[in-house]
Amino acid sequence: MRLTRLLALAATLLLWGTTLQAQILIGQTVGVTGAVAATVKESMAGAALYIDAVNAKGGVNGEKVKILTLDDKFDTQLTLTNARQLIEEKAVLALFMTRGTPNTQGIIALLDRHGVPLIAPSTGAMVFHQPVQRHIFNVRAPYQREAEKAIAHLVSIGITRIALIHVDDSFGSDGLQGAQRGLNDAKLKAVAVEKFDRSQPDFSAIAPRVAKADPQAVVMIGSGTAVVSAVQAVKAAGSGAQIVTLSNNASSGFAKLLGEQARGMIVSQVLPQSFRYALVKEATQLANAQNIKDLSPAMLEGFASAKVLVEGLRRSGAKPTRERLQAALEDMQGFDMGGLVISYSPTDHTGLDFADLSIISADGKFRR
Repeated sequence: MRLTRLLALAATLLLWGTTLQAQILIGQTVGVTGAVAATVKESMAGAALYIDAVNAKGGVNGEKVKILTLDDKFDTQLTLTNARQLIEEKAVLALFMTRGTPNTQGIIALLDRHGVPLIAPSTGAMVFHQPVQRHIFNVRAPYQREAEKAIAHLVSIGITRIALIHVDDSFGSDGLQGAQRGLNDAKLKAVAVEKFDRSQPDFSAIAPRVAKADPQAVVMIGSGTAVVSAVQAVKAAGSGAQIVTLSNNASSGFAKLLGEQARGMIVSQVLPQSFRYALVKEATQLANAQNIKDLSPAMLEGFASAKVLVEGLRRSGAKPTRERLQAALEDMQGFDMGGLVISYSPTDHTGLDFADLSIISADGKFRR
């Protein structure tokens, strides 16, 4: 009798242990170090704000969400290696918030082969929107929309002499296309168009050519430290042009890298900053509770991305599988993230279409 009770107690404890340790494992390969590390750190912190809050309340359908992050150093080959390890060895349910257009392009075949959803890649390249990539679910607006809006703004304030500097990869080509479309709409042509190598950016020859073209504004399509170097080089070459870049650089870390040269720089945004949006208010309150006083746009993007991930998991039910998560995401209609509504279908994985502009103030903050 005593043995029976002991066995029953052991079984109960084992069940409790299983319940307590149960978790939903999500994989992430991203440049924790390297050219985009400053912005990545903030987007990851934003995602953690929401996921930690969800886990503190019991998780999703009784299971905690764990993000397993591997550093790919913004290297495309390492991204593929990491993704393969996460999917095939770690058996993650989904991938989350990759970074970089060519990096994400390089793992599409792997996602399709294993039926693994990728939620909220931190890239706005049109290649992930049209045609629909079956296993990729975007949250942010496309880069082309950002670039068009930036050009339209410049033209609206009387700037007509615009130069373009872009990285020589699929991200750069995508952003360039949007900028060129914006110029075409305004019946303008760029006074200079220059491209730089992704792995070894060198602006020693590019910057003097751009300065010589005498632009009123320079739109820089690139990532992290490469854009920092481009800004420094163009200014050192004697140009006083207005500098504009895209939302992939919308982080406090990026502004800090630029120092005084960040002041007055225009940076496009893919999420609002106003407290009129419940999303912004919610993220700010959770950040303040963690003694984080500056909720950067990059943090807000991570926060919003995590909300979509968690909602997809919630709709997948208990013990989600890759297939059930895929189906739940494709059936997600009218999900209100807090003033912004996101919907997916089998023929539309675009997500949000919000785009706006901000300017970096003297204190390094992003202001509307």
